[in-house]
Amino acid sequence: MGTRENGKLCIVNNGSGTPCYVFRWREKLPEPSPNPIRRKREVGRVDSMTLEQAEEIVKPWRLAANAHRPGPHNVRTMGDLIAHFRLMEMPADEKGDNPKDMTEVDENERAWSTKDRYDYVLKAWIEPGWGKEELKNIIAGEVEKWLRSLKKKPQRKRNGVSPEGEAETLKPLAPGTRVKVRNLMSILFNHAIRWNIFPTNPIAGPARKAGVRQSGKRQGAPDILELTEMQNILGSLPVREKALVSLDMITGIRRGELAGLKWEDIDFRNLLVNVVRSVVDQVSGRCKTEASAKPVPIDEFTAEDLLAWFRLTPYREPGDWVFASNSARAGSKRGKQPLWLSKVMQYHIQPLVKRLGINKRVSWHTFRRTFTSLLTAKGENVKVVQELLRQASSKITMDTYAQANMKDKRKAQLRIVKQLRSPQSAKKSPLVNIAKARGKLQRKLA
Repeated sequence: MGTRENGKLCIVNNGSGTPCYVFRWREKLPEPSPNPIRRKREVGRVDSMTLEQAEEIVKPWRLAANAHRPGPHNVRTMGDLIAHFRLMEMPADEKGDNPKDMTEVDENERAWSTKDRYDYVLKAWIEPGWGKEELKNIIAGEVEKWLRSLKKKPQRKRNGVSPEGEAETLKPLAPGTRVKVRNLMSILFNHAIRWNIFPTNPIAGPARKAGVRQSGKRQGAPDILELTEMQNILGSLPVREKALVSLDMITGIRRGELAGLKWEDIDFRNLLVNVVRSVVDQVSGRCKTEASAKPVPIDEFTAEDLLAWFRLTPYREPGDWVFASNSARAGSKRGKQPLWLSKVMQYHIQPLVKRLGINKRVSWHTFRRTFTSLLTAKGENVKVVQELLRQASSKITMDTYAQANMKDKRKAQLRIVKQLRSPQSAKKSPLVNIAKARGKLQRKLA
């Protein structure tokens, strides 16, 4: 006995009583869902097409249904595509009381932090703006116009009430955020092409600059700390915060990697820190890239700061978090999850920076950027800087992170000035002779 075919074309009266061709099938969901779901989709009215024409339309749908894969028969709008994308590439992960270990996952699967960021962008921008729009009606020009009209989301108020006129004062969405929205829409259409749901990607376009144009230019240069400012900050911090900032300043490791350190990851004998995981929103996942999961050297002073914290913390087992939460408010999670480093920065480090008179916006990423800029200012090899930051490309290191401070720029400028203004070059320079001639002429006219 052969396998029963999945998918059937039948005639059903729609809501207004008009006979229509309707395709019915059973959609098999991925594990652990045991039972398939019954689906149906209207093909067209009986008085507008023949049975043969309807059969031709549902032919690829029937093939998809019998292959037990979601196909074009149930994805028509952007909302449908987002649902399909979530199902196939962003499976839900339940968060428990303790940081969930997601380091042992498929190499091709996206990191949890990436999926979390995608989820926010989908809910905040793409679903409200395009969820009900059919894929065939989405064109690059309209998406480009829509991106330029986006405004920042209003901040949540504790009482749930926003002040009057707040919508009028909302600023345009930052270019970098608009680029993220554009890129995710392009990822969605690439997903549709891969699953034979939609044939083209209007966001990328058929050729260079034929898709959605959106600049990611920064609105302002990020702040970089001076050496004296870093010394003042380190000298004023208590033991725990000093260990945190000291480690971040001389390694430039990312905030999630800093939170994800355990005592077993620190090799005090060889002065190495093994970065093997990243904790974002209390979910422990693998590092951002393959290059990120590499040992980081530390110096003796930083090792001493870490040992000073080791003597004070009650959580000293090899498997304990280096910076474990020890607040009474943590309850049963006390000692079982790392600190929320964003709160440490907000309540402990930023107020100190302000008291020291440092009028700069300081975050955990500021230390990473400062570390990069100091290395490049000292003329370190670009490859060495890239390896220390554990970045996949030296282009990112130099174009995005490294900044030259004013002192170094002035030194470089003066080297050229000295060559231009030296006595030998001044004698040979026709510009100097012209200046002298103009001076004589002005004196004669006077």
